[in-house]
Amino acid sequence: MTIDELVGELERLIAEKAELSSILEIAMRELHESNPRFDWTGIYELLPDDILRLGPFVGAPTDHVFIGVGNGVCGTAVAEKRNINVPDVRKAENYLACSADTRSELVVLISVGDRIVGQIDIDSHSVAAFDEQTVKDVERVADVLARAYDAQVPVDTSRDE
Repeated sequence: MTIDELVGELERLIAEKAELSSILEIAMRELHESNPRFDWTGIYELLPDDILRLGPFVGAPTDHVFIGVGNGVCGTAVAEKRNINVPDVRKAENYLACSADTRSELVVLISVGDRIVGQIDIDSHSVAAFDEQTVKDVERVADVLARAYDAQVPVDTSRDE
């Protein structure tokens, strides 16, 4: 599936009011499959207590299920409110190693208005795996996922008594 096809599929799912968890799973699977340099592709959702929690992902399991804002590349992206493309993680002081094989990492924020709700995190076993077009493609997916988050109806947990 191309990025254009993925964006179209995600937009269709949003319009059909699909569950956010399903949209995220499909997005990560198809994004991962769209580029042979993507060795690990996942979502981290930002919790209210400034902790990133791992959501759907494709690739080897990771010990980094929770990451504090400001820690590692993922946490730094949130703290600095910017996307981060690390061409060689061996030269990054704040890198949290998920795999000894990882050589580059891309973190793209998912924001609803000014509020960061999560991020797409991609690791590659290749140095400098993420060129300008790849970054733009992932940003397009992040923008659609922001609309998916925004479209979710909050669950009413109160009871009518």
